[in-house]
Amino acid sequence: MWLEGEYPVNPQGVCGCALPNPRKWFALGFPFRNYLSNMSATLKNHPSASEEFAQAPINRSLEPADKVRLLRDMLRIRCFEERSLKAYSVGRIGGFLHLYIGQESVAVSAASLMGPNDHMITAYRDHGHALSVGMSMNECMAELYGKVTGCSKGKGGSMHYFAPDKNFWGGHGIVGGQTPLGLGIAFAMKYQGKIGSCMCFLGDGAVNQGPFHESLNIAALWDIPVIYVIENNGYSMGTSQDRSSAYPEFLAKRAEGYNMAWDAFNGWDVYELRAGLHKAIERAHKESKPTIVEIATYRYRGHSVADANHKVYRTKEEIEQYENEFDPISRWKHTLINEGVITEEDYSQLNREALEEAEASAQFAERSEWPPESDIKADVYHEVDHQTESGLTGKHFFND
Repeated sequence: MWLEGEYPVNPQGVCGCALPNPRKWFALGFPFRNYLSNMSATLKNHPSASEEFAQAPINRSLEPADKVRLLRDMLRIRCFEERSLKAYSVGRIGGFLHLYIGQESVAVSAASLMGPNDHMITAYRDHGHALSVGMSMNECMAELYGKVTGCSKGKGGSMHYFAPDKNFWGGHGIVGGQTPLGLGIAFAMKYQGKIGSCMCFLGDGAVNQGPFHESLNIAALWDIPVIYVIENNGYSMGTSQDRSSAYPEFLAKRAEGYNMAWDAFNGWDVYELRAGLHKAIERAHKESKPTIVEIATYRYRGHSVADANHKVYRTKEEIEQYENEFDPISRWKHTLINEGVITEEDYSQLNREALEEAEASAQFAERSEWPPESDIKADVYHEVDHQTESGLTGKHFFND
């Protein structure tokens, strides 16, 4: 239970005032309803968006059109996810489906900070990240349907979106498997003498995987400009964090064991997200140093659509209270209305356009063709597909 004065205080909380640090949700066994009650009372006393984070240089540079684009991108992700759930429910999509509903602000804020040599890689909950970097709904929905017009030609499905032309490298199904790959991408930037970074996203359930810690060790030893972003929703696949991870207050604090910088902040405030992530990107660009960032967020649905118990290990009331009071889209909408950037009518129009685009993407997927049987052996090995010497002989020489 919460005790008076027990909360660790974040002096730069979501309203720019002293707030109980949201990571204490997890440190004390995720007493979410108690935390929400305290947070709700604080927010009622401080209803405006965080002035301190809004005044960060990276946020002051935002034009009104940029702010609207952030809102549009979040709405597009949510509408896409809701439409994909509808398709899954009637059997049009098979396999796994990990929805990003409730976490849209994280991917959108991160993508908005990417420069020409910044890259992104993530795990299997990848739809939001893919759309945030500019992938089309059509290619993403078609991939869910297994159609040849999908971004991975229908061979990857929900967990394997890729867009190399947009510096987006997946979409990986093995828990923690993307973490050494993100390290490699960031190493490539340094090796090539480019000012860049790789934001490697993972969930709180992946932090105990061996490859992640091996990656941290190399990142610290070689000063690799990689940013590990933990999207901490508190429950992993269905087990509360206090039952699955040993940690001192924050998962990101494990960075100290590798002499690495770390930070932690809220995931429902776009200004706070951009300000916090920008610091990590600047560290990567200017110092070629790695960072672990932990973001407190929340998924409304289960671990995947197949997670039938997501209202058993957490209550319906808990989910509804988060949706009502901490929904990132609603909070950003009200921020922009208060700033005079949009009106309620503008918001309705943006939402309507996103819904129409999502519906159109489903119709596109329905009309698209299945991959031909003759293509079954293609797209496995690049060397074979492109008839390189290695593909023809089975031999490969590095650095030729």
